[in-house]
Amino acid sequence: MSWFTGTVLYVLIWWITLFAVLPFGAQPEEGAAPDPASGWRGAPARPLIWRKALATTLVAALIWGAAYFLISSDWLSFRSGWLALPSD
Repeated sequence: MSWFTGTVLYVLIWWITLFAVLPFGAQPEEGAAPDPASGWRGAPARPLIWRKALATTLVAALIWGAAYFLISSDWLSFRSGWLALPSD
C-alpha cells in the first residue's frame, strides 16, 4: 500500500468512525421543548466535540492498523490464493 492509498484509507475510516462516535453522550438542552412535528430538540447541550474527535482518531487508527495488516498480508489477496482469478 502506498502512502497516498494509506492516507486516503485512513481519512475514509476516520470519517465513517466520526459518524458512529458522534451520538455517544449526546443529551438535549435542559428544558428544550421538542418540535411537535419531528420531535427534534436541537443541538446537544455539551457536544464535547474535541473528546469525540480524539476518540474517533484512536478508534480509526486501530481499524486502519487492522486494514493495513489484512491488505499487506497474504490472508486477503486477489493476486494469489483462493480469491485470485484463474490464470489463463
